This record gives sequence, C-alpha cells and structure tokens, in this order.
Amino acid sequence: MLHVLSHTSHLTIPHLKKSSTFANMKVLVTGGTGYIGSHTVVELQQKGFEVVIADNLVNSYRETVDRIAKITGKCPAFEHIDLTDKHLVDQIFAKYSDIQHIIHFAALKAVGESVQQPLKYYHNNINALINILESMRKYAVKNLVFSSSCTVYGQPDVLPVTETSPIQPALSPYGHTKQICEEIITNTTAISNFNAVLLRYFNPVGAHPSALIGEFPIGAPNNLMPCITQSAIGKRPELKVFGNDYNTPDGTAIRDYIHVVDLAQSHVAALERFIGEQNTKKLEIYNIGTGNGFSVLEIIHSFEKVSGKKLNYQIVERRAGDIEKIWADTSLANRELQWKAQSGIDEMMASAWRWEQALSAPNVLR
Repeated sequence: MLHVLSHTSHLTIPHLKKSSTFANMKVLVTGGTGYIGSHTVVELQQKGFEVVIADNLVNSYRETVDRIAKITGKCPAFEHIDLTDKHLVDQIFAKYSDIQHIIHFAALKAVGESVQQPLKYYHNNINALINILESMRKYAVKNLVFSSSCTVYGQPDVLPVTETSPIQPALSPYGHTKQICEEIITNTTAISNFNAVLLRYFNPVGAHPSALIGEFPIGAPNNLMPCITQSAIGKRPELKVFGNDYNTPDGTAIRDYIHVVDLAQSHVAALERFIGEQNTKKLEIYNIGTGNGFSVLEIIHSFEKVSGKKLNYQIVERRAGDIEKIWADTSLANRELQWKAQSGIDEMMASAWRWEQALSAPNVLR
C-alpha cells in the first residue's frame, strides 16, 4: 500500500490563490480518493469549497486523503462507506446536513472486467446512484454533477461526437451502466426540483504536477497509461496493444485523451454554473475532452519522446468491449461552462511519467 509522503518533499507545488467565495459551500464527492475524484477534490479545495469524501476504497487508497492535504494545506473530511448500502448513505447525509452539492464519481470502471462480471457492475454502479438520489431528495440537496463517459455513445457513426449524437448500443456492461444511470438522472430531474450536469468524459491521463496524486490502480491496470508507465519503469515485462487491424491510419484504436487536471477543473466549472444560476435547463450534458483523437501508437511514441524510454510493446488481439475510434466536439462545454482543456499530449505523458517515477522511490511502500 501507499504510505510514505516524504519522497515528494523536494517538489515545488504550484501555489493557487484560494477563493473565499465558496468557503461556506460543502460538496460531497463520492469516489473522492480515486484517480479523477482526488484531482477534483484538490481543485475544489483550492477554490475554497468544503469537501466531504465518501469512498469504499475498493480501487483507491486511504492515504490519498493525506496527499490531498499535502497539496492543498487542508484535509478533506473522509467517510469509508459502501454506497450500495442505503442506510449508510442516509447516515452520511444526516451527518453532513449542510451538503449543498454532490459530485458522484463512485463506480466500477474497467471495461474488460465488466464484460466478465456484469452483475457486479450493474449492482454497484446503479444501486449507488439510486441511493444518492434518494438521499438528495430526502435532505433537499439540489445540485448533482454526474461522472459519465463517452462510452454511452458506443461506436459513433459520425465523428466528432456531439452531445446530441445518437446513443448507440453499449459495447460493455460498464458502458451500459453509464447509459442507465444517465436515464435514471434524466427521469428523476424531470419530476424533481434539483439540477444535474452529466459530464461525459473522454480518456483521462496524466497526474497532478506535484506528483503526489495520479493514477494508481490496485492490481493489474486496465487503462493504457498505467500500462505504459509501468512497462517503462520495469514493473511489467511488456506493453500489450490490443489490435492493429482497426479502420484507423495506423490500425490501432483512437481516443480523445485529456489531462486529468483539466478534467477535474470541468467539475468546478459545473458547480460554478449551478451557483451562479447560469444553467438554462434542469439537466445539462457536456462532452469533456480535447477534441483531438490520438491512436495508441501515437500515445506510445509521445511517451517515448518525453521520457526517453523505449517501450517494449506487443500487438495482441482486440479486447472485448473496446470501440474503434472516438473523439469529442467540446464546443458546448467550452462555451457554456467557460472551460477548455489546456494540456497537450506531450504534457500529459510527461506528468504521468513523473508520477510513476515518484511511486517507484525507495521509501514508498505498497
């Protein structure tokens, strides 16, 4: 497990001025010790929000809370909780009765695993959301930001995808749970007085510039980036590239990769839209990406360039549940949320590599 923080003490953490505007606003962040959740908690605290994290630690570490505190100078409240337990969720809302906003990340997210264990994904991802919504209604919490995914589009017929692109049949149970959750929120907002923003993420990569938090999967990683960095550092003997016979320029799958800090900042922008009463509908949907598609081989080459490491990769068969290519039209989010991704692909690769190197320091225990 991850315990010692001192190995990063030499790093300079950028000082961001805190805003007092949001000092009395409390946000419940489910899954807040996870990869995207932890970066979002950092951004929220640096804006002055009060944060409560609820997480079952199935795919994350309790020590992440300490790392968030090291970055921001403030420790968020933390509750170790299984969100599929309705009674426990209700207790959290009762304990923190001044919660005003919810950002709901908590979900199982591995596409391949969802194909092998569909019931696990349907049980966890859908029941957790229902419990959150029921407690929101009971305790009159009005604003929800939901962590959705570009997987709801399936394999789109037209690229780039916009928020009005058809929702295609899901190619994995994970993607299907996101579709179902979106439908649940849509139906609930139609008969309730609360607001919701659905953020459809594309592919988050990279790590915080402090190298104190980043993507650190428990067990074998399912996402491309930790597979790349772990191969480069010597934790994995080789990198597997799933398929080179797709209808793309180099045969490998194409995705819209976004720096995790840029992604985290989109959640703050969504909350600020609620707070400023700028939302024009009770339910709003935004694509969160860069608008650029990169193939797996292009990502590999970018990483090799910024790291100076030659990757040992092998082409293997396609992986069940993967789509061929997708990237976003982000113009709606750019305009309405006043948000835009800032980091280029080389910067994403460099930050991921710094994080992997920090993890491999001798005094970091696992």
